[in-house]
Order: sequence, then structure tokens, then C-alpha cells
Amino acid sequence: MSNTTYTVEVDEIVQALIEARHASGMTQKELSKITGIAQGDISKLEKGNANPSLRTLIRLAEGMGMQLKVEFGPESH
Repeated sequence: MSNTTYTVEVDEIVQALIEARHASGMTQKELSKITGIAQGDISKLEKGNANPSLRTLIRLAEGMGMQLKVEFGPESH
């Protein structure tokens, strides 16, 4: 097994989360109430100051009536 480093653009994930929340017409407070995730934690995620687990991302997506999609693809050089 090789030790390969993978890079994810955190800004892209943060922007996707913000856009999804806006598309759902929800405030952070409303999303917090539905998901049980503290509004302060949602704020930290949207500022890029926290690293959510996949379970947290799934809860957020479901709270917005969406599904989380993870995609693997070739690196762009």
C-alpha cells in the first residue's frame, strides 16, 4: 500500500455547504434546530474553521432535504 497524499479544496466544500443552505432557504439557526447541530458549529463549518465528519455532512444534507454526494476523480494538474 502506498502513502499517497490527497488534497481536497476545503473552500469548495465550504462554498457548497453555504450554497446548499441558501438554496434550501434556511438560516443557520433553522438548520441547527432541524439537525441538532449547534448553530455555532455550523458557523464554524461555513467559515472553514472546523472539519466535519462524513456523518455531520450527511446530517446537514438531510436537514436541508438534500443528499451528500462524494465523488472521486483524477487529479487535475
